[in-house]
Amino acid sequence: MNEPVFIAGTGIISAIGNNVAACLDALQNSRAGMGPMKYLRSAHQQRLPVAEVKLSNEELAALAGLPAVKSRTALLSLVAAKEALSRSGITDVKAWRTGFISANSVGGMDKTENFFNQFLADNRKGRLRDVINHECGSVTELAADALGIKDYISTISTACSSSANSIFLGARLIKNGILDVVVAGGTDSLTRFTLNGFNTLMIVDEQFCQPFDEHRRGLNLGEGAGYVVLVSDKVAATLPDKPGITLSGYCNANDAYHQTASSPEGTGSYLAMSGALKKSGLQPSDIDYINLHGTGTQNNDIAEGTAIKRLFGPHFPKMSSTKTFTGHTLGASGGIEAVFSVMALEHSIVFPNLRLQTPMKDLPFVPVTEVQQNVEMKHVLSNSFGFGGNCSSLIFSKV
Repeated sequence: MNEPVFIAGTGIISAIGNNVAACLDALQNSRAGMGPMKYLRSAHQQRLPVAEVKLSNEELAALAGLPAVKSRTALLSLVAAKEALSRSGITDVKAWRTGFISANSVGGMDKTENFFNQFLADNRKGRLRDVINHECGSVTELAADALGIKDYISTISTACSSSANSIFLGARLIKNGILDVVVAGGTDSLTRFTLNGFNTLMIVDEQFCQPFDEHRRGLNLGEGAGYVVLVSDKVAATLPDKPGITLSGYCNANDAYHQTASSPEGTGSYLAMSGALKKSGLQPSDIDYINLHGTGTQNNDIAEGTAIKRLFGPHFPKMSSTKTFTGHTLGASGGIEAVFSVMALEHSIVFPNLRLQTPMKDLPFVPVTEVQQNVEMKHVLSNSFGFGGNCSSLIFSKV
């Protein structure tokens, strides 16, 4: 139960790059991924910027090795998960008890929307193959089959904390001796349903988002996938390069305040962060960098900021929201930001909180606004807070 869980590999695809190296280059050079919609067809095409992956379904399918008729969510998942396994040094998933735990919130909805456009116009039309993989679990199973993982497959859908919950479920399965290797994280593609839903809540920014700015207007939606390969100490010892980063802490909490809003006091955020610290055996002063949930909405940023003020004050670690690069990728965000947190530790980099112009007057700290290189870091905290008050925090640590 007390043996460490190592991060053996990472994989990612997002609006700023199609793999780990490309995303790192964009983060180091402050290149954000938002822009006009190219692949998503929407009535808001000219009004709302999004952070799309810069590949068509056909191009994604070529990378993933799946037919382009599969959902974009599944294609993104497989691209990132394959990279994570490739970078882990594990050449045969069948040699170990291996699991695939993947999160998403839209499933194959991108295809379902296309079906109903045709079907509603004429009930003799519409391709049924567009709806066969609609539900969230189907996306996970498609990727797991392609990866050859059969020992344990599970899907988590807890809104924006989904991927973080996938990762720490994987860690718990390893710590309890149930699995040896887990590919964990999440994926989500942009759909009209989610864009329209968030727009109805009036929390989508018509400009590029400005998390933790006094004049923030809302979030930009994004898409992508991010996975880490979690391994036991036994597996880590067999790899060509023994991993140097562990998942040292994790916690999920729920403030049960509102269906779509965090409590103003940040109760769920505070419980998740403090619980992760307790699990890791660390003190607040041990955290060197916080990857903020930082969506850019009025509610999220003050709730998260208030919790950070309560837990870390008066001495605050460096922090930033990388959603200023990728947009809010919903069910994928915890996985993508877990990869960024591992990058920060591996390369001693603090990523910038782009476009922050006026610090929030109610908070006693200001996120980092420029890239910081050669920063001594041993522990990184990553926050993922979802609808319904479902809040999760992960801590990654250098060995």
